[in-house]
Amino acid sequence: MLAALACGCTSFPFRSSKSSGPISLVPPPGVAAPAHTLPQPTGAPQPSYVDADPRQLEAGLARSRQESQLMQDEIAALRDQLASTSTQLAQARATGRPAGPVDAAEARQPAGIMAPAEMQAALTQLSLSGVESRLDGNVVRIEIPSDRLFEPGSANLLPAGTALLTQVSTEVGRVYPGHFLGIEGHTSTEPLQNASWGSPHQLAVARASAVFDFFTSRTPLKQGQLFLVAHGPNHPVVSNATAAGRARNSRVEVVIYPERAGEGVDQPSGGGL
Repeated sequence: MLAALACGCTSFPFRSSKSSGPISLVPPPGVAAPAHTLPQPTGAPQPSYVDADPRQLEAGLARSRQESQLMQDEIAALRDQLASTSTQLAQARATGRPAGPVDAAEARQPAGIMAPAEMQAALTQLSLSGVESRLDGNVVRIEIPSDRLFEPGSANLLPAGTALLTQVSTEVGRVYPGHFLGIEGHTSTEPLQNASWGSPHQLAVARASAVFDFFTSRTPLKQGQLFLVAHGPNHPVVSNATAAGRARNSRVEVVIYPERAGEGVDQPSGGGL
């Protein structure tokens, strides 16, 4: 062994080998490089139109101009609509009438039928002292207390009652000429004073019929524009808990409808209950 050491044998197994070249930091294929060795981005790439097709640029410019023109047209249309609305509002304020949809609804109102606004305006022309008149939807109701028309517990008209019905027929014919009229009989929940009536409805029918007969025989009102309804105690206007409430609920209502009877108004209609 000493001899071998002395001779410098190159095949000595414990001798360290020397590197013959520099060490490479490039990873072998399939192995990712360390992050710090990768090139860092310097910013998003900026679009370049140097190599763009001029025809594509012209088409895009034309589309932009077309969209801008459409937007200008829409703005002009909105301005015209605003001007028209302002004009309608100014006219409505000048005439004291609502503008817009209300006018359109009135324009669609069938001929010969009064609109609710017209019914309300005509209502103010009725001259009936001590009788309540009111607009109920599209009809006018004239409320006449039974104690002003009939003897207690009966369907016999009082002299003052006939005078009142004459006044009602005159005013209705003047303000609402030729309109359909409903004669509605109402009673309260107070027990019947006359045993001849089997129910409050029978008394309501008899009283409505008495008014119908008076109108058709003693006034210019015609059978063709009248009809009867008997509600009995089913439709009170106030509570029946007090005597005053029961007195008001016992009534006859003359209901004026917006429709006119028109042709054949002089012919008997037969009425209805």
